[in-house]
Amino acid sequence: MADLTETARPADPFPSPSPTPDAAGSEALGCLRRVFGYDAFRGDQEAIIEHVVAGGDALVLMPTGGGKSLCYQIPALVRPGVGVVVSPLIALMQDQVDALRALGVRAGFLNSTQDADERRMVEAEFLAGELDLLYLAPERLRVESSLRLLDRGKISLFAIDEAHCVAQWGHDFRPDYLALSALHERWPDVPRIALTATATEATHTEIASRLKLQDARHFVASFDRPNIQYRIAPKNDPKKQLLELLRTEHAGDAGVVYCLSRKSVEDTAHFLAQHGIDALPYHAGLDAGTRAANQARFLREDGVVVVATIAFGMGIDKPDVRFVAHLDLPKSVEGYYQETGRAGRDGLPSTAWLAYGLQDVVQQRKMIDGSEGDDAHRRRLAAHLDAMLALCETVECRRVRLLAYFGQASGPCGNCDTCLTPAETWDGTVASQKFLSAVYRLARERRQKFGAGQIIDILLGKKTAKVVQHDHDGLTVFGIGTELSVAQWRGVVRQLLAQGLLAVEGDYGTLVLTEASGEVLGGRREVRLRSEPERPARASAKSGGSGSGSGKRAAPVDLPAEAVPVFEALRAWRAATAKEQGVPAYVIFHDATLREIATAAPASLDALAGVSGVGESKLAKHGERILELLAEMRGEE
Repeated sequence: MADLTETARPADPFPSPSPTPDAAGSEALGCLRRVFGYDAFRGDQEAIIEHVVAGGDALVLMPTGGGKSLCYQIPALVRPGVGVVVSPLIALMQDQVDALRALGVRAGFLNSTQDADERRMVEAEFLAGELDLLYLAPERLRVESSLRLLDRGKISLFAIDEAHCVAQWGHDFRPDYLALSALHERWPDVPRIALTATATEATHTEIASRLKLQDARHFVASFDRPNIQYRIAPKNDPKKQLLELLRTEHAGDAGVVYCLSRKSVEDTAHFLAQHGIDALPYHAGLDAGTRAANQARFLREDGVVVVATIAFGMGIDKPDVRFVAHLDLPKSVEGYYQETGRAGRDGLPSTAWLAYGLQDVVQQRKMIDGSEGDDAHRRRLAAHLDAMLALCETVECRRVRLLAYFGQASGPCGNCDTCLTPAETWDGTVASQKFLSAVYRLARERRQKFGAGQIIDILLGKKTAKVVQHDHDGLTVFGIGTELSVAQWRGVVRQLLAQGLLAVEGDYGTLVLTEASGEVLGGRREVRLRSEPERPARASAKSGGSGSGSGKRAAPVDLPAEAVPVFEALRAWRAATAKEQGVPAYVIFHDATLREIATAAPASLDALAGVSGVGESKLAKHGERILELLAEMRGEE
């Protein structure tokens, strides 16, 4: 079988003009099957690819795991020249290039991690037309020498990945992305395709404007990720809650845990490691070598958990991340969607879990009040937080609320916590009046402001040292709230903050009334509150409910019993092969491909070639060994 480094595209840097749309469609489908090992395109992929192959500009909004990369990789293989991909994280370029080379695609990158000789070699390959794809960081396109290099070669297209980075008030703004609007001015005949997995209608409009893609064809896919189960739990010792989740549902699985602060990252990673979880920290305070080593272990080994600030994750291509957990409230729905989207890129069942409490709301409000920027900026931040709080407090399907934020209608999903265990609501008007009255009495009668804890003690009639010191047991509201527990009162406060009926003020998180508070105190507004029923601990079929915390991987529940040992043998072979080659395991094969091999048990190369994800190059490299392994598992010679 011919090596794909020779067959992906002729080495001639100036071949014939771009194919017609019909020919492009046929050639693109052939490339999909031959190089990537898939039989058919998904969703809008075919239309996007045909449009770009024909020379058109495109703006693509497609969820993580939806196959965005194929939308520029295949046109780069079909069109004459080299596809230039602008990618924001240089730390991941090596793995992206390794994955393409494993498919027989001639890929390279230029970034600051290379020495002069390595850069010269890649530049020579680019000028000779010996590359199919060249990855660049956005800052390199602000360097004149890089622009002159591109001028001397033949460019088939520009792909701008993570295009939401151009949105100035987005959650991942990168100033270097603003310069990418000049691409069309310098290379007017080269098609551009900008792609993102995260964009509201406002961000969509901003991307089009800043990259001058208003006249491009826009493709907006559904943002639904049906394989992800969204769950938001009341925060109650979140590290222990997280440990329970990992032990009962994700033993031995790869995952990402997000925390707001570096200290929380370190504490959580240490806690998990103490309890037998292979957990590593990742944040900007670590030295570059430690960050790179921890990221490499996560990408290249199975079952590693990374505990990180939001500095970790963009561009992560690891397909078998089985869970993403948040121990602190994300600042926006866009950030939450982007981060949770790193789970289940292979389409297999995955979990997005968030622990959320009163202190999260107080902390986020304080951060907004103290943020740099003008009032308009703070209003934008507050609007982002309000949408995130609405998602947390909803009694409706979380997926419906999440998709509505991105302007997409849907019905109840049956695969989120509010669908699986519907939340109840109660008339919290009287309770809200009691709490707001306590805030009012403190401010009016004592000229004092306090946080939630002191006010709850007053309502519960607790004569603590602080209550007695300030003579708060003499207030008329003292002891009028004994019908609710401390936890229930904290839920009331959290939801009053979320609904804008209370506000946070100052460095100490004291509570004050808002304009809307008067409507509740005056009896002109009803307050409905969410009451979350006690949820029994989930004993996952995947882990058999084991709480050992040993980190031992449980048998996948979506495989027939007889296929499980075959799958595990294939995973062990993949891990050894990946380690030998110095690449992530998923570069060899995705879990989904190994599952299909284990289930179908092909006995010939032709049968193996029919498995999704087995292209010509991987069949040639690994086919014989896989057949040998399957024969060994069957007890054959």
